[in-house]
Amino acid sequence: MDKPNPSRRDLLKMSAAALPVAAGAYAAGSETIRVGVIGCGARGPSAASNAMIADKGVRVVAMGDLMRNRALEKRTMLKLKFPEQMMVDDDHCFGGWNCYKDVIASSDVVIIANAAKFHPMQMTAAIDAGKHVFVEKPHAIDPAGIKVVRAACEKARRKNLCVVSGLHSRYQPGYIETVRRIREGALGRVVSIEENFLRAPYMVYDRRPGMKELDWQGSNQYHFHWLSGDDVIQSLVHNLDRASWVLNDAAPIKCHGLGGRSTLHGERFGSVFDHHSVVYEFPEKVRVYALCRTIPECYNEYSSILLGTKGTCSLMDKRFEGDNPWHYEQQDVDGHQAEHNELFKALRAGRTINNGDYMARSTLIAIMGQISCYTGKEVTWEQAMNSDFYFPPGAEEMTPDTQPPVMPDAEGIYPVYVPGVTKLL
Repeated sequence: MDKPNPSRRDLLKMSAAALPVAAGAYAAGSETIRVGVIGCGARGPSAASNAMIADKGVRVVAMGDLMRNRALEKRTMLKLKFPEQMMVDDDHCFGGWNCYKDVIASSDVVIIANAAKFHPMQMTAAIDAGKHVFVEKPHAIDPAGIKVVRAACEKARRKNLCVVSGLHSRYQPGYIETVRRIREGALGRVVSIEENFLRAPYMVYDRRPGMKELDWQGSNQYHFHWLSGDDVIQSLVHNLDRASWVLNDAAPIKCHGLGGRSTLHGERFGSVFDHHSVVYEFPEKVRVYALCRTIPECYNEYSSILLGTKGTCSLMDKRFEGDNPWHYEQQDVDGHQAEHNELFKALRAGRTINNGDYMARSTLIAIMGQISCYTGKEVTWEQAMNSDFYFPPGAEEMTPDTQPPVMPDAEGIYPVYVPGVTKLL
């Protein structure tokens, strides 16, 4: 007698059993996947929304942020939109510098979307605990952090755990098709690439009366280099990931950069630069010109422009001009949503996704550019790969009483790096 077709519940049990470590991630006989969120600024709650849209069995069960009130606020916002899937009670809204530990302990899948300084340490902790991870970009802010990322991704590979990167271009169907055609020669040989991420500054959260300096800097992490890595790493990492992808996942040979603080003055804007330009030399003498700027009331542009021997391509528009004109005409899927769709489909099917290769490489490309801007020195890929440099303090050393590495002067101004004077590597 033929065996009956398995039910959906049976299939889900079989899928879980196919994952040697991940099998314990789901409650026995349950279709529920418990998701926890570390970081409740903009990206953490947005990624949680993507997860709940991707899979109706997702239940967000824990949220953590340096500022617990921010986790509570975002919980309320998400509950209005996803009343059946938001299951975070008061006891699972966590706050403080170590809230990530409680989120990891409560979850099957961990969304890491707080200050990038902590991404390597927190993804390692989640993988050590047998949890799947979605890690927002950037994945580290210094060469030492990238070494931790590579080790964590290799450990996840051995444990059959998913590691999905927030470098969402890699998941967007229109970009995938455009890059495929470029790699197959639609533009001829790519000669140079222009990358732009020109925008206004990130918002600033006001300093509350009596707030500790460390907590204020932590709540405004994008404005402090030792927490966010600054804007080449924060913003241009998307562009640089696309450039490397187009060039067959190549790493640059070297780069030189320039940048500084020209407009954003005062306490509110911390220790970061407000403009950067980096020139990368890739194999076969391909030059990538990467520009970012965070000054209000200026011209803004977000683009990836490729020049080839047979034409040009606006990658963001998915359009070729020249010998082989073409335009992607299908309705595209937003990359932020697509990456979560693929993650949860993989979990249901018992497959693993591991984006460790390009997430480490592309982030290090951005890091070497940022360091070149800070120092005014040429930086080679070999230097970046071999360096153990990190922006102190170490993530694992942080406590609620840690002294921030940058402090305001008598006028409330934070120091910034000085190209030609600053020495890092």
